[in-house]
Amino acid sequence: MSFPKPDPFLTVRVHNVDLEPSVSGLCAGYERGEWRAKQLADHVVDWLPEFALTASECETLGHQNATKLMRSAAKRVYDSEKFKNRGEFGEILLHAAIRQVFDSLPAVSKIYYKSANNDTVKGFDAVHVVGPPDDLELWLGEAKFYDDIARAITDVVAELNKHLETNYLRDEFALIVNKIDPKWPHAAVLQTLLRPEVSLDEVFTRVCTPILLTYDSPCIAAHRSCDTAYAKAFEQEITKHYTNFSGRQLPPEIRIHLFLLPLLDKKQLTEVLNGKLKLWQQL
Repeated sequence: MSFPKPDPFLTVRVHNVDLEPSVSGLCAGYERGEWRAKQLADHVVDWLPEFALTASECETLGHQNATKLMRSAAKRVYDSEKFKNRGEFGEILLHAAIRQVFDSLPAVSKIYYKSANNDTVKGFDAVHVVGPPDDLELWLGEAKFYDDIARAITDVVAELNKHLETNYLRDEFALIVNKIDPKWPHAAVLQTLLRPEVSLDEVFTRVCTPILLTYDSPCIAAHRSCDTAYAKAFEQEITKHYTNFSGRQLPPEIRIHLFLLPLLDKKQLTEVLNGKLKLWQQL
């Protein structure tokens, strides 16, 4: 069973996997002098089925039930007027980033298992795998859909350390194992890795934590096209925030990959995303 991906949209302008932690700087770009907020929102919607549906549901997706499943996926994200501080759009962007840059496979659609539409899902924001079955890596992600990069870094570092405590991990692994769709191609391998009998020391050799942080960017606001000056300023800004993040007290046991996605205006983008989500919910 394969998961067809939407066409790539974000440009990877900074990418260094030799650093510890490693880093990617993602760019939405401009069109006719305007930052591509609407186009980015369209791309997020393209990922909705895979993000919110189970592997079995994705397998059945076709022209005869596409609208029904898209409507269901949109409702699972949230169905509320209190959307401005919700983090689901950051989780979808993290999902898209891992899939595009590292060709991952989503292991669990955690949002599918919410007890109510407007609940928030606790635990890791993404559960993906990367690599072949005999050398499978488990990618447990965190996302902060923020307008302030300093606050995003502070909050995600605190959450990261909490989520890597032994008891928290064991509880999270138990939840993941129970939610793996048996039709998913690597179900048996991942279930074996996350058994309580397997030492966390062994698990950590096969775990990566991808982190996606958004923020309102002075660089994005100061330019109107992806020219040479923009590319230089973009790289400088990404390097600055990467240095801030990498200088924090990060857990030494696991590998971390940082995705930085600068925005023009997070508040405006949220309004656009919410509007598109509502349209799909009403179909």
